[in-house]
Amino acid sequence: MEFFERPNVGERAILVHLDFQVEDAREELDEFKELVLSAGADPVAIVKGSRRTPDPKYFIGGGKAEEIINIACEEEAELVIFNHALSPSQERNLERLLKCRVLDRTGLILDIFAQRAHTFEGKLQVELAQLRHLSTRLVRGWTHLERQKGGIGLRGPGETQLETDRRLIGQRIKQLNKRLEKVRRQREDRRRSRNKSMVHTVSLVGYTNAGKSTLFNSLTDAGVYAEDKLFATLDPTLRKLEVETEYDTILIDTVGFIRHLPHSLVAAFRSTLEETEAASLLLHVIDAHGDGRHDRIDEVNEVLKEVGAAEVPQLEVYNKIDLFEDVEARIDRDNENRPLRVWLSAKNSIGLDLLKQALTELLQWQEAKHRGDTVSFGQINQRQHFRLRLQPQAGRLRAELFERELVEREEVLENGDWLLDIFAWRRQVETLCREEGCQVIEDKSLDLVINL
Repeated sequence: MEFFERPNVGERAILVHLDFQVEDAREELDEFKELVLSAGADPVAIVKGSRRTPDPKYFIGGGKAEEIINIACEEEAELVIFNHALSPSQERNLERLLKCRVLDRTGLILDIFAQRAHTFEGKLQVELAQLRHLSTRLVRGWTHLERQKGGIGLRGPGETQLETDRRLIGQRIKQLNKRLEKVRRQREDRRRSRNKSMVHTVSLVGYTNAGKSTLFNSLTDAGVYAEDKLFATLDPTLRKLEVETEYDTILIDTVGFIRHLPHSLVAAFRSTLEETEAASLLLHVIDAHGDGRHDRIDEVNEVLKEVGAAEVPQLEVYNKIDLFEDVEARIDRDNENRPLRVWLSAKNSIGLDLLKQALTELLQWQEAKHRGDTVSFGQINQRQHFRLRLQPQAGRLRAELFERELVEREEVLENGDWLLDIFAWRRQVETLCREEGCQVIEDKSLDLVINL
């Protein structure tokens, strides 16, 4: 059911941006322009102004309204987009006054999400958010049908057309919630499976267009769609990440955040955003060259708090250092030598080795804590060279060692035993042997002997 997807063509649009004295009501004009272009609109004029508070009826004053009407006639504009959240009545009153379609910031973001959703889950989440947004604005299209239905075949229980439409949308919302609940349970099952097999999950988070997908591709060669547009990525993607840890690591690319992200979107995408709550570590990708980056960091942390991921450990990744002349790739650490942030360029693959180093240290430290070991970041164990002797019955363990690319050299002995030189963590080898029902025996002639 995709009746909310819009054609991918440009529309001539007038942009309206007001400055308010209240900080929470302010929006960024440059970001607004990027949103409009990402939606595929063709901005023909920008109307700017300032007010203490919005007008309760039209949001803007009478003078600005006349200015917009004149520009709309001159430019043959089809759409007026506000860089602010409008109430349903304000949106309705403006359309009557301006004689053209009016869209607020929330509706604009929903339109972009509708264009970007490709997976079944993504489309369900977008439709749910759009229906919730639309349900408060239904009266706009049905004012001529608010009277009781009548006529042959239309006499019913006395329900108006508006009430019928609200009921149908309510039923559809319930249906979507049931489907998304099923998807959420499937995600939970997959997360439990990963936790059971001790798999690290590292989730990429950050403000939209900070370079998350570019970084994801650089680290995993995934080929995920990445473009210099807001919300280029909507559907989450999972790939294995090669880092030197005892357990496998999965990297997750997620939807970007934005200032005043609509609550309907946060609610609809909760099953997706829960991936951040269950992650072992968050990679908070930040546009190091962007203006107001500290405000954007706060916005991201606010959304993380809303979805219950505020306590998940974070590593800040300051991306796009290629846009500076005097900034080099580096790791910033705290007094305990813990990595706090990494400076890199995902586009030019500068500093990726430092990011993997920081990731390795943080995940190894988590592994040590999970075992109950008390270690500092300067004491984290590194991989070692071992020699293993396996009997022929341990073929499955041998295959596992090769699959994990731990084997450096293999020799077959006269009695059929395998002699393997491997490069791994001791505890990793012990865990694999325990799972295969092997016994670990110390031997002076060999580093480690494995017998069944």
